[in-house]
Amino acid sequence: MQVLKFGGSSVANAENMNRVVTIANKAARNEETILVVSALGGITDQLLQTGDLAAKKEESYKQVLKEMEQRHLDTVRQLLPIQQQSATLSLVKQQFNELENICDGVFLLRELSVRTKDRIVSYGELLSSLMIAAKFQSMGVDVHWLDSRKLIVTNSNYGNAAVDFKQTEKNITAYLKQNIYPLYVAPGFIATDAAGNITTLGRGGSDYTGAIYASATNASALEIWTDVSGMMTADPRLVQNAKPIQRISYQEAMELSHFGAKIIYPPTIQPVMNQGIPVWVKNTFAPDDFGTLIENESAVTAGDFIRGISSINKISLLSLEGSGMIGIPGFSKRLFEALANEKINVILITQSSSEHSICVGINEPDTDKARNAVDHAFAHEIREGKVEPLKIETNLSIVALVGEQMKSHPGVSGKMFGALGRNGINVRAIAQGSSEKNISAVLSSADVKKALNVLHEQFFETTYKQLNVFIAGTGNVGGKLIGQIKKQYKYLEENLRLQIQIVGLANSRKMLIREEGVLLTKWKDDLDQATGGTIQDFVNQIIQKNLRNSVFVDVTANADVASVYGALLEKSVSVVACNKIAASSSYASYKKLKSLSREYNASFLFETNVGAGLPVIGTLNDLLRSGDKVNKIQAVLSGTLNFVFNHYDGTKPFAQVVKQAQDEGYTEPDPRLDLGGTDVMRKIMILAREAGQQVEMEDITNESFLPASCFEGSVDDFYNEMAKQETHFQKLYKAAAAENCKLKFVAQYENGKASVGLKHIPADSDFYHLYGKDNLVLFYTERYPEQPLVIKGAGAGADVTASGVFADIIRVAG
Repeated sequence: MQVLKFGGSSVANAENMNRVVTIANKAARNEETILVVSALGGITDQLLQTGDLAAKKEESYKQVLKEMEQRHLDTVRQLLPIQQQSATLSLVKQQFNELENICDGVFLLRELSVRTKDRIVSYGELLSSLMIAAKFQSMGVDVHWLDSRKLIVTNSNYGNAAVDFKQTEKNITAYLKQNIYPLYVAPGFIATDAAGNITTLGRGGSDYTGAIYASATNASALEIWTDVSGMMTADPRLVQNAKPIQRISYQEAMELSHFGAKIIYPPTIQPVMNQGIPVWVKNTFAPDDFGTLIENESAVTAGDFIRGISSINKISLLSLEGSGMIGIPGFSKRLFEALANEKINVILITQSSSEHSICVGINEPDTDKARNAVDHAFAHEIREGKVEPLKIETNLSIVALVGEQMKSHPGVSGKMFGALGRNGINVRAIAQGSSEKNISAVLSSADVKKALNVLHEQFFETTYKQLNVFIAGTGNVGGKLIGQIKKQYKYLEENLRLQIQIVGLANSRKMLIREEGVLLTKWKDDLDQATGGTIQDFVNQIIQKNLRNSVFVDVTANADVASVYGALLEKSVSVVACNKIAASSSYASYKKLKSLSREYNASFLFETNVGAGLPVIGTLNDLLRSGDKVNKIQAVLSGTLNFVFNHYDGTKPFAQVVKQAQDEGYTEPDPRLDLGGTDVMRKIMILAREAGQQVEMEDITNESFLPASCFEGSVDDFYNEMAKQETHFQKLYKAAAAENCKLKFVAQYENGKASVGLKHIPADSDFYHLYGKDNLVLFYTERYPEQPLVIKGAGAGADVTASGVFADIIRVAG
């Protein structure tokens, strides 16, 4: 004997019922089969879902009944040959006449008891099972309809009745001995109590019915046919990369189902587990898929000891605290008695070792009832100040990591909570049984999706780590960065097991956010057509989306954009900044951002603030972390100024050389920031700060070579004034040439002091042979006292700057 159960969309219409008939008929050719079915799309629930039937207007429920009856009649006409429809159509009409009479009684009495509700909802399963049985008969199959109401006996707890397994097994065994057929069809979900009143088996009751028949017949297997190909490692609606679980133990399946996995419900497992009957979860719409096999023990291969991740929403956390609890027995008993008396189910329990508090998780709808019950039970202790009034937290969820073999793998808890912590997910309570089959964490409901994805990536997606990147600034550098990410996507995936997914773009006018990823082949068009929004709107969306491994990338030079870093870091969103404003703002602001980065486990990286794509800050940090001490830094840090002085020899006006640098993308929009030394001051200040020195802009000496008049007016005025000052620039050049030197704008940090200025560089200097837009940094340290550590290369340009930002993004992945 084998038992097959079909429900949900599997029996939603005639087409799907035909699928069920095909699968069950094939199974029955090889072995005696009991086919358990649920209602036609749960259709009788319509009478109850829109409110209390007793309060409806007569025409309202009459219309619902009419629609229900018509749907069933249409299904019969589509399911059966026309010459064999008459009896089943009459049966459907008869059943709906009975149902209408019951509804009329409810309406007249203005009373709808739980017993009557069970009677009403039972018609769905009765009708669908009778219709499928009629289909088999029309095909000439030797089939017998089993009336579950006469075989399955329960108590009178209507809506969620408990089964009398001893009597039920006796009934089923005796009946099947007297009625031998290759195929039986039975309604799921329904039963009767000792008085003969119809009862229902609660949530997942049709699956439970299948398990009851399987247990009573000691079936070779129980097959649960649904609309998915088995159990998944996580809810695929929340975790895009959820994978099928091919094999799982009874205990693991029960743990996952208890914590929200809806494919199978905990009561279903118990009867078959006691008998050691394997359970298959299969897909009606893809019958050849392997599905999931639930059995006593499932083999564990290397690395797959975690079976799945599940969650329960709408949880409240109740905390009973007080010094009067310490060392006094009975507090826990009284707490649970108070909740049990109100029929409140406790989902999770945790207690501090100090006995100062005990914490339980319950379903959120029971919160007010629980508060009243517990405060009443401990009224005396509360008045005496020994216990505080019950503390309640709502809008919480439970996320559970399940795996029977966790107990033999140390470090699972650390890995779990480390992953959550790195993504800024605060855990409110933790529970783990001594059997170590699951680790449960209570957290904010707003973090559930993020937590599931973080944990799934940590334990199941060993192949890839995904970064969700939001880019502010899509101009020259931003465009190059997007192009580089697109070009390197496959390389990173194959060689670093890293997926960089751009999920958000923003410029000064528009913002585009797509959780599934922006299409990099047409991002410009999509951004042009996107909605408008400010940088604050963009940040609000980033925080609201709450995606795992989020990275905010700033490739602007905008102060408003730099001002949002703190809010993002506080939400554990890493920040990669090409923008120098934040790192070169006040020292207090700089330190605050560095502190937030550490506190919330979010990276704050700004390598391109100093040398575009050159590894200047990274090298400095490596020196310091390895125990070296920086004594002096000398550097040419402006690709713009180096380009200008490498190209200026007095034969072409200085203003023309500067304009060429701007046209080729080597200067800021206002070139005075470069030529006035402000940009270089910011860079040497950032290096000094990274070396451990507390430095502000006003502490840096700037020996500017530009006449003061050049700083007045607009950028156009600046160029006009430079043309007027050409004699001044020629004088600077000739003075250096007379000494066989070149002009270089050099930054220096030594003995806690920093300075920038134009210098005459002799031929034996490292700076002399510095061409084009190249930068050069010399680190004099205790390990490199005379021959400095040298970093040299292009210090300006959109491509190299974008590559530096790209490298920081990859660093975030660790």
